[in-house]
Amino acid sequence: MERRPATWEFREVSLPRGTSREATRQLLTGAAETDHWELDRLRLFPDGRRIVRLRRRVYRMARTA
Repeated sequence: MERRPATWEFREVSLPRGTSREATRQLLTGAAETDHWELDRLRLFPDGRRIVRLRRRVYRMARTA
């Protein structure tokens, strides 16, 4: 059986500068629990903006018949 490298799907979420850490945590926790997203990268800018990149594995089903 041949093993393929992982294929990922990415999603970027931009959060405005007034967003609290608690609200950000709740948003990311909800995405992780319901849609299986995981944190890939978080960029925090000096003006308070956040850009979050989430990723999740894309599963390809192998044909059996």
